[in-house]
Amino acid sequence: MKPPRYYSLDVFRGATVALMILVNNPGTWSAMFAPLQHAHWHGCTPTDLVFPFFLFAVGNAMAFVIPRFKKQPQQEFWKKVIKRTIIIFGIGLFINWFPFVKWENDEIIFKAWQDSPESGIRIMGVLQRIAIAYFFASVIAFYFKEKMVLWIAGGILVGYWILTKFLGGTDPYSIEGFIGTSIDTQILGLAHIYKGESIPFDPEGLYSTINAIPQVLLGYLAGIFINKQGNVKWLSKALPESNQPNYRLVSGLFVLGTIALVIGYFWQLEFPYNKKIWSSSYVIHTTGLSLVTIATMIWFIEILNIKNGVMKFFDVFGKNPLFIFAFSGLFPRLLGLIRIENGLNEEGLIKYISPLGWFYETVCAKIPVIPEVGSFVYSLIFLGFFWALAYYLDQKKIYIKV
Repeated sequence: MKPPRYYSLDVFRGATVALMILVNNPGTWSAMFAPLQHAHWHGCTPTDLVFPFFLFAVGNAMAFVIPRFKKQPQQEFWKKVIKRTIIIFGIGLFINWFPFVKWENDEIIFKAWQDSPESGIRIMGVLQRIAIAYFFASVIAFYFKEKMVLWIAGGILVGYWILTKFLGGTDPYSIEGFIGTSIDTQILGLAHIYKGESIPFDPEGLYSTINAIPQVLLGYLAGIFINKQGNVKWLSKALPESNQPNYRLVSGLFVLGTIALVIGYFWQLEFPYNKKIWSSSYVIHTTGLSLVTIATMIWFIEILNIKNGVMKFFDVFGKNPLFIFAFSGLFPRLLGLIRIENGLNEEGLIKYISPLGWFYETVCAKIPVIPEVGSFVYSLIFLGFFWALAYYLDQKKIYIKV
């Protein structure tokens, strides 16, 4: 029997894409409302939920695909997964390098793979992490049954915690003492890791990507649970009079989400919530919130049958998620090659600004309230542009899949 299609999962996936675009593109990084900022180090803000929610959604989607792969020859599985992994990783690397040229001393020069031992093209990133986590999660889901997948996910989370705690520095959960910092530097090279923190440190580094794998696996298990309509023995016994699969499903997701939140809370007392090192408590915490969020959406969308304009707004982002997200990263970089004169600097030299920067300073920043409002308005307009693109592609039935 083919499992039902839950519209709420499409809305959930589209909402994560929309929010990733929103929080990644403020008018200015110096003026942002607190909920739209990442935690400086330990902690978890609403913005810190967006990326793990997307990885969880990747796992949900796998729950519809892996069962079909298991009915096909193994080579079909490997061909599809390897191809998809390479393409997603390659797109992420392409975005980091794009547009391959830059302005320097009023000249356009080629962006070299490595300018010096300390400067070069960043290797890792959001899409690269998604690619690696997707690959390993797919292999585990393909070769192991659901119960073993859960044990493997738990084992990775515990193993990551132990390695991080005992192989790190004096303070293993600090940016200086985090073991992943030295591992990423040695493997990727100093020139190719992120430089936006107090020290060279990659928040999507190779080492911390290990813990992104169970995030996808837990999303996969949740997807399997949803596919089976919540028809689990212990849950059926707990609700013997219920003959509505959606009610059992929502109850089960709420229970599982609450359990995950409790585990995450107690774990963070030792291993704090931390997106930048993708701590195990952070994985469990965000998984719990993902389960509760999906349960709430299923309740409103599938049971109460509420499908309004808000749902449709987010749903359209889920039709071409990879393309829309990737283009939202390429678009500002491309326009960055266009320079508009913007007065003189302290040395009397001409300052330049990109078209998007000009739009922000000329329009959004002029809104006569606190700077955070103008920055947020810019983000909304930027998001609206990509919604229009996603809507156009959907209307034309153009779906760019990997």
